[in-house]
Amino acid sequence: MYLVPPMDDEPPPDYVTFVALHVSDLRRETTRLVGGDHEAAHLYMDVLADVACHWRRLTWRRRLLGHPHAARDYMTKRLATRTKQWRDDQIYEVDVRVMPPPLAMYRRGGGPTASLALRKADLVPDTHRTGVEATADAAIAWVQAYRRQLWHRAGRLIAGGILLIATMIQFMTSISPDS
Repeated sequence: MYLVPPMDDEPPPDYVTFVALHVSDLRRETTRLVGGDHEAAHLYMDVLADVACHWRRLTWRRRLLGHPHAARDYMTKRLATRTKQWRDDQIYEVDVRVMPPPLAMYRRGGGPTASLALRKADLVPDTHRTGVEATADAAIAWVQAYRRQLWHRAGRLIAGGILLIATMIQFMTSISPDS
């Protein structure tokens, strides 16, 4: 019996919905903050895992205290912290520059200089399923958080065992007769 039950091994639907709503903005902001570095994908997944670790607490805060944006605020705070850690780990000065938008000829529908396939792309229905990528990101972040929770639980059990043994030794030395 648990006072606080352990974390589920599957992400709850409200977490998946949260990720689907915020993942594109989170990716864009992470890429902007790290200047287009390839580490942006790792950083935003770490931020999502941080949110997943605290999801129950954030949900309780939203329900009990009426703080509707608790998860979003926590995500923003963790993004700032993770980005600062990333910058501190860099061995060279980080110069963040905003990248120019992609050329119009590579966009869907392109223009007169685009290839025939890009010009006809507007006529073909999309095969991209919306939400699949966000669901995958949510599941990956949840698994990372679940594994982190298992390691923390093991650490708490080990620390508790060491404290129990130290207490038993202290108690045994206090009751033993002086020789």
